[in-house]
Amino acid sequence: TTIRKRSGKVVMMDGPFAETSEQLLGFVMIDTDSREEALEIASEIPIAEWGTIEVRAVYDIPGS
Repeated sequence: TTIRKRSGKVVMMDGPFAETSEQLLGFVMIDTDSREEALEIASEIPIAEWGTIEVRAVYDIPGS
């Protein structure tokens, strides 16, 4: 899922996405109880105002 925030409005899009030559500015790893919580936190990252935040699951532990 990618997240952008323009004029205070959060826009989320699910993939697949075309390959591009984008730049990685850094990453934030968070531990949440749900994907929805991760998306909410990501939408508040300041870079979302002018760039794009990509949210990916790093790992999923079955039964947890």
